[in-house]
Amino acid sequence: MSTKTSTSHPKGLWVLFGTEMWERFNFYGMRTLLTLFIVHSLLMSEEQSSLIYGGFLGLCYLTPMLECFISDRFLGNRNCIILGGLLMAAGQFTLFTSASTFGVNLELAKTLLYVALGIIIFGNGFFKPNISSMVTNLYPKEEKNKLDTAFTIFYMGINVGAFLGQFICPAVGDVVDANGVRDVFSFKWGFLAAGIAMLIGTLTFYILKDKYVVTPEGRPLGGLPKHNIASDYEEGESQRAIFTSNSLISAVAAFMVLAFVFYYFVGQNSVYSLIYASGLTLAGLILTDSSLSKVERDRILVIYVVSFFVIFFWAAFEQAGSSLTFIANNQTDRNFLGWNMPPSMVQIFNGIFVVLLAIPFSMLWDKLRANGKEPISPVKQAIGLATIALAYFIIANNVKDLGNAGLLGIKWLILLYLLQTIGELCLSPIGLSLVGKLAPKRFTSLLYGVFFLSNASGYALAGTLGSILPATGDKFKTAGDMGIDLQAVLDKTLTPSAEQLQMLADKNIMDHYPVFAGFQITNLYEFFMVFVLLCGVASIILFSLTPMLKKMMHGVN
Repeated sequence: MSTKTSTSHPKGLWVLFGTEMWERFNFYGMRTLLTLFIVHSLLMSEEQSSLIYGGFLGLCYLTPMLECFISDRFLGNRNCIILGGLLMAAGQFTLFTSASTFGVNLELAKTLLYVALGIIIFGNGFFKPNISSMVTNLYPKEEKNKLDTAFTIFYMGINVGAFLGQFICPAVGDVVDANGVRDVFSFKWGFLAAGIAMLIGTLTFYILKDKYVVTPEGRPLGGLPKHNIASDYEEGESQRAIFTSNSLISAVAAFMVLAFVFYYFVGQNSVYSLIYASGLTLAGLILTDSSLSKVERDRILVIYVVSFFVIFFWAAFEQAGSSLTFIANNQTDRNFLGWNMPPSMVQIFNGIFVVLLAIPFSMLWDKLRANGKEPISPVKQAIGLATIALAYFIIANNVKDLGNAGLLGIKWLILLYLLQTIGELCLSPIGLSLVGKLAPKRFTSLLYGVFFLSNASGYALAGTLGSILPATGDKFKTAGDMGIDLQAVLDKTLTPSAEQLQMLADKNIMDHYPVFAGFQITNLYEFFMVFVLLCGVASIILFSLTPMLKKMMHGVN
């Protein structure tokens, strides 16, 4: 085969771009509404909503572990993408049914919520790692250095979809009148729009896959694994993972022990314990493959190290769908250019900024690469962590003096989403590209599963952290309208009566300060500083490890 490289990207990238765009419309559109729907229609507390949200997102990125194995061994990437797309559409239509039912049968609506989330979880598991794996395999071996740019372009597709979903789904599904009264029956239309978008994405892929989604040699990409040929693999690379019976038995035992430890000693709930234990177990199992060479093992360890640190990024980033949405709803002046923006729509700025910045970032990486100055992937990701720490430091200082009645200007949330987006572009597409460049082909989908498990762990941590959001402005006003001094209750200078406690519970207002790692979180400043410390420290440590990681990458940038 010729070693001549082309300057353009394969047409298949744009098919996968379009497919992922509609899938992200579906996912992010639903995400804007989910926690508000749980609180306002299903009448659960914000704390419950944050934990459900974190567990749901975490499980969305846990199921790729199982479904990558199914893809690599049995169904292939193509079939898994189609199956996943259909499942996610079915899940959204089930959410539509839940949002159409709660006014008649609240318990049935709650049951349908959990069923819908379960269907979406499995659909996402089939879809997400397989489409990322196909992007990697579009490029011949001599053009793997283009993957950072390819994934940045692909990531723009993700966020075009995110922007559309975050605009259209709240516009039809989070209807608030001029007096600030929310139409709790409107959520269903947002879920319906998300389901229709997923069907469009699946149909797009089904129609165009055979013509454009092909290998550099022109063969269909991502078909049944039994049709793979030797030329699909690097020279000298094993074509099949080799796990002994002892390693599989040890993995099962390790999973059970880790889940037990996380549940009983770390204090995580059953879903979060499952997520954390699964990630560690799968990572260990891959390293027991007896066919791994030293270079392969070193490169896989780099993926693991980077995956650990991105946990803290996603824990901060995914506050968008929980605590940041509640703050936008409860204590933010949402007047944007004369328009009172729905709280669920505020997170749209992330999608807008990614669409605006993705191409400039891809050009930046190309220019730095051409000049021999491109930083290695872990350095880019350390910069991403530092940027999100800066974003939360700025927002922390702007809520410091709000008190219980002040309103945060929407411009500060917009600035936070801008900085988060810059951090995201330094971290997420670069991480996807890094897995594609470092993973042995027989483990490509499985190692994407490991990478997404780090996302799962980050989302689980995001749910835990979102649940420690202290009472915000509207809670104090609501309590005051009921004749209760909430500040005095929280400070333990007033002991509420049983009747007052019930009144607070009915309004989903906590009667205590939340606690994290032994520290009370008494205000929004302290809440946001948790993310500053987590991401800032993670950035410093990852940056300090980059010389060692560069050696372990064995020439891959």
